[in-house]
Amino acid sequence: MTLFYYGVIASLLAGMATGVGALPALFFTNVPRNFLNTMLGASAGVMLAATSFSLVIPGIENGEKVWPGFGVYIVVFGMLSGALVLDLIDKWLPHEHFIKGPEGPSSNLKRIWLFVIAITIHNFPEGMAVGVGFGSGDISSGISLAIGIGIQNMPEGLAVALPLLGLGYSRWKAFSIAAATGLVEPIGGILGAGAVTVFNPVLPFALAFAAGAMLFVISDEIIPETHSKGKSRQATYGVMVGFVIMMALDNLLG
Repeated sequence: MTLFYYGVIASLLAGMATGVGALPALFFTNVPRNFLNTMLGASAGVMLAATSFSLVIPGIENGEKVWPGFGVYIVVFGMLSGALVLDLIDKWLPHEHFIKGPEGPSSNLKRIWLFVIAITIHNFPEGMAVGVGFGSGDISSGISLAIGIGIQNMPEGLAVALPLLGLGYSRWKAFSIAAATGLVEPIGGILGAGAVTVFNPVLPFALAFAAGAMLFVISDEIIPETHSKGKSRQATYGVMVGFVIMMALDNLLG
């Protein structure tokens, strides 16, 4: 099996972890906000470590091999490009955090669905990161990325399912919608793995692009969400624990 197919399958499995995270919605209708904040914080920490150790550093190393003397500049350009593209998508498909905004049933419905769209959008660069990781030929990096992103997808699945339950959706429907938000990841995986497999010199830029997109998601989506209800301390420790876990995982697999 080629690295391309490994990348696609791994991104699919990472996306399916969103559904695994939503499983508690089938059995519980209320999860403490402190717990969810901590888990979302941990997912941000995992993404930060994955971005640093599995995307940025390999991007610079590969950049120096492909474009000697210009590796860092290519990575800087790629990261800024990834963040800019996510910002443009964010503006093109505007959304809100589901626990902010005016009150009332209709506004709650709109805000929650906009949040679902937001989760779906930011799953794309995560899938792309996994695809690029495998397409680069570094299987250990691809595996650690897939595991890390799968871990951080779990609390996001729960974060989507619970407010849908609060709106009166059935448990199975809330679970299904949450699980579906992860299905965009293999699309990103196909594009990421395909790009670097067909045209290897683009690898440093692709790694950096995925890193910039993920950093944008962390800063614009996940961390603000964990701080929006005054429970930021638990989320902060969650970030630290998530970062350490992913750092250790990357070291063990590397």
